[in-house]
Amino acid sequence: MNPDDDSPPTDAAAALRLIQDQQSATVRRLDPDARLLYWPWGVAWLVGFGLFFLRFTPGEQALVQLPSWLPLTVLFVLLAAAGAIQAVASMRAYGQVIGDSARRGQWYGYAWALGSVSVYAGLGRISEHLPHDEAALLWSATAVGLTGALHMAGGAIWLDRDLFRLGVWISVINLIGAIAGPGWHALVVAVAGGGGILVAGALARQRQQRRQRQQP
Repeated sequence: MNPDDDSPPTDAAAALRLIQDQQSATVRRLDPDARLLYWPWGVAWLVGFGLFFLRFTPGEQALVQLPSWLPLTVLFVLLAAAGAIQAVASMRAYGQVIGDSARRGQWYGYAWALGSVSVYAGLGRISEHLPHDEAALLWSATAVGLTGALHMAGGAIWLDRDLFRLGVWISVINLIGAIAGPGWHALVVAVAGGGGILVAGALARQRQQRRQRQQP
């Protein structure tokens, strides 16, 4: 066949190859690179919470003398960037999808947005009455706990075992960090949380590549 010829194939074998090529291309378009969905969040947690631990280390002396506003600012910037990257990747992959799958995705996004806003509004009324280290622990543990719960919910909605397991992991390390106390929670979330998300992204990408190679 002439690659520049747009006319339909004239034999059954060529038609079958064309159908298979189109199916493979469609699968790839609807299956965005898993690294774009995981790694930006892993980097945000690793760097953002890591700076929190370096600046607000348990005890009197900080490990690194940083401006007190820097860790939170860096964390918010990185989280916003991660959200933007995931939104662009998801829109490019699922923008043309309609039906129940699209509706589940929209409602799940609403749950993230409204759940976060409502929780943080309540925390804002409470945290001002707490010491700084306890208020920071309250904010971070609640945010990470909400993330773990919504990951498990997403895994249940789409029967995604990997997403559910990641939610369980985040919830467990959040519990360990909260018990350990202020300062230590940031370290646990940075290393085990951010590192765990990076590992989950790498494993998801490997499975994704295997699926794509199995396509006809």
